[in-house]
Amino acid sequence: MELSFAMDELIKKFENSCHRVQKKTFIKNQVITSYIKKRNQFCILIYGNADLVRYDLNGNRTIVEHFSPHDVFGEVFYTITTNNELLVEAREKCEVLFYHYHDIHSKCRNTCKFHQELSEDLPELILKKVTDLNMRIELLSKRSIRDKLIGYFTMLSTRTLNKTFSLPFSLTDLADYLSIDRSAMMRELKLLKEEGFIEKNKNQITLLYK
Repeated sequence: MELSFAMDELIKKFENSCHRVQKKTFIKNQVITSYIKKRNQFCILIYGNADLVRYDLNGNRTIVEHFSPHDVFGEVFYTITTNNELLVEAREKCEVLFYHYHDIHSKCRNTCKFHQELSEDLPELILKKVTDLNMRIELLSKRSIRDKLIGYFTMLSTRTLNKTFSLPFSLTDLADYLSIDRSAMMRELKLLKEEGFIEKNKNQITLLYK
C-alpha cells in the first residue's frame, strides 16, 4: 500500500517538532523493545532492519514480523494474551523513533503543530499496518511449504517491482518467518530450482514463473 504523504518528511517533523519523541540507535542483535509491558509505544524505524520475534517455553523462535525502514511497530498494535514475550530485535544497526500513543491527543508545552498532522496521517499508517498484517496471515494460511515459498517470493517481487530481489533473511530466519522446518524448506528450494520455478544465487532470487 502506497502512502499519500512522504514518510521521510513525516519522520523529520516527528523527531524535530515534538519534545515527547525519543530517537535511539541500536546495534545488531540488540533488543529494541519488548511487548511484555503495555506501554502503548508507537515506533517508527528510520533505517535498518528488525524482526518481531517470539520465544516459546521450549526456546523455539518464531519471526512474527519483519520491519524495514519507515515501518511502524509497537505495543499499541498488539494485545498481549500469552506469557510468551514478544521482542523487537535489530538485524543490523537501526535508528528508531519512540512515541507514546496516548500523547497524540495531548498538547506539548510548546504547542507543536505536529500532533495535528500526526493525527491526520495516523489512520493511513494504521491502514498500511493492517494491510501488511493481512498479507502475513494469508501467507501463513497456505498449507504447503512450496505454496508459502512461492507466495512470499511473489510478495517480494511485487514490492520491489522486479523479478530479481534479495531475501531480507538468512535461510534459517526465513524458515522461522514462514513457520516451516528448515531442512524441508531447503529440499523444496532445490526442487523449485530444478523444476525451473526460480533461480537462486546466495540470497538473491529470480522468479521464472511470473
